[in-house]
Amino acid sequence: MAATYKEKEKASVKRTTIILEEEERRYIDSLIKEGKEPGIKPLISKMLDIYRSMMIYDWRFPGEYYCGVSRVAFVNVELISILLQLIPEQKWRETGKKLGDAARISMEATLNLEASNREKWPDVLKRLRVQGFGDFYIRDKYLVIKAPFINNYEVLRGFLENLLGISLESRTTNPPFVFEFVE
Repeated sequence: MAATYKEKEKASVKRTTIILEEEERRYIDSLIKEGKEPGIKPLISKMLDIYRSMMIYDWRFPGEYYCGVSRVAFVNVELISILLQLIPEQKWRETGKKLGDAARISMEATLNLEASNREKWPDVLKRLRVQGFGDFYIRDKYLVIKAPFINNYEVLRGFLENLLGISLESRTTNPPFVFEFVE
């Protein structure tokens, strides 16, 4: 006898029960109450998406992991800002370009993701978001970056130019950054 649609649908859905400590549940409830998360199911889905996106292959120490050939460590934004302040202004874009080359090579070698392929930009920009570089939006001929990790527009411009294989023109010098695609 053939199974009905509802029977097939029920068979494919698997329920999972997660038992949370009281403190964990209070924390999740506070995130939902403050409007930071829409609910517990979307929060867990987001956590799984981030976990999959990070592609964590080999945890070594707390705060450090390897993703293919790339060692990644969680770094304080202020530390990066201090380092960037020590670079002479005339070398900002060049420094960003070198960083962009390194990121492009890492994405290509580790994730098999061709960053200069415009069709792959959503995946590349999602990867940058997951790594904490900021929120990236493509609007017509503009690239908008909200909450950027790199607060120096010229370093970020060079980074994105070499990562994505394009030319950009800065339209703002303070976050949120807006860069125009140069044809």
